[in-house]
Amino acid sequence: MKKVITYGTYDLFHEGHYNLLKRAKALGDYLIVGVTTEYYDLQRGKLNVVNSVLERVENVKKTGLADEIIIEDHDGQKQEDIQKMKADIFAIGSDWTGAFDYLREFCEVVYLERTPDISSTMLRASKYPIRQLGIVGTGRIAPRFLAEAKFVSGINVRAAYNPNEESVGNFGKKHELEAYWKDFSEFLGRVDAIYIASPHETHYNYAKRAIEEGRHVLCEKPLTFTIKEAEELYELAREKGVVLMEGIKTAYCPGFMQMMNVARSGVIGEVKDVEACFSRLTASHMREMADQKYGGAFLEFGSYTLLPIFKLLGCNYESVEFDSILAENGVDLYSKIHFRYKEALALSKTGIGAKSEGQLVIAGTKGYILSESPWWLTRSFVVRFEDPGKVERYSPKFLGDGLRYEIADFVSKMNGNERMSHCLTREESIAMAGVVEKFMERRNKI
Repeated sequence: MKKVITYGTYDLFHEGHYNLLKRAKALGDYLIVGVTTEYYDLQRGKLNVVNSVLERVENVKKTGLADEIIIEDHDGQKQEDIQKMKADIFAIGSDWTGAFDYLREFCEVVYLERTPDISSTMLRASKYPIRQLGIVGTGRIAPRFLAEAKFVSGINVRAAYNPNEESVGNFGKKHELEAYWKDFSEFLGRVDAIYIASPHETHYNYAKRAIEEGRHVLCEKPLTFTIKEAEELYELAREKGVVLMEGIKTAYCPGFMQMMNVARSGVIGEVKDVEACFSRLTASHMREMADQKYGGAFLEFGSYTLLPIFKLLGCNYESVEFDSILAENGVDLYSKIHFRYKEALALSKTGIGAKSEGQLVIAGTKGYILSESPWWLTRSFVVRFEDPGKVERYSPKFLGDGLRYEIADFVSKMNGNERMSHCLTREESIAMAGVVEKFMERRNKI
């Protein structure tokens, strides 16, 4: 008898789950299905899980495909189960291709074709549908978004759009997605929401068209280049009853939120200065270096450095000054933006052609917070005081590259849960667009 073993969360059970189990069953004579516990889901970074483990086990049982159901609750269990239960084949969805090759030492490993067209017809009793999402743009961040999205329950990345037929065709084939390059409206007709990861200058138009069609929008930064455009998009989203979110992933990470809360708690007294730096040396052929109009350090990284400034000091600064070192083609290789508030100062530093210490320092009247590079992922930070022997260290949990937290909040908002709306407020997003507008006005005069 040939034994097949597979694992999954099976939250919000849908056709995709059923089809994978059916394909796994067809590989042998006896199918063992491992269902994860809530605790293990959290440990491995699976977010937004709705159904309890008992409900998920029952849903798997109802398919009639599983000969045996087991519970997965710790790392390394797959290897243990394969050996203990003498499984011949380990099967898993093709979106995990390569991730479990290490198990080939113990059995055959098969990656099963996923079901791109997933609906919620098997979830009639559930108030949480599977949200169908399309990606606009197939550049560097798009594969990372796909990799992180599979850790968020309640969303299925279904399609991709790019006016470049070859680019989107290759991307769609590689990731088993529907590919569109001619008709943006046709693309929108296949999804409930979109993630905009296209070049900066296209964000506003794609977002506006999607919102007008009643689609939820998660847009990479910067959302727009002017306050007027940002206000227009947020108002349009309100009128259409859809979610508009700017994708500054740091804002949604647990560690960053904890650091902001510590800073506001009074532990370091009144915040008087915020200094944030993000620099990454960039090759000359990359878009950030080559795009004379929309490239440069600030447009690439400035949203990150503005985030803690506006979070802690507010959006109503008294004055702002810009200083940049420019390349021959006019893009800023290194920029400093100085803010003056009524009773505080702030500094944003960004670089693509000069390297600096990428740290965040929050200075207060009783002490300061230091988060070292990469602070925008916030894996740790320390609180220091006048007494050098008094140091408080924090090591918040951080999984993946941070995008899963942003995606999870997006899904929650689409489901009507506004509990995380404070992560990045409409006011903060619009204020960032205002700084971008001032920066571009100055840049166009040089």
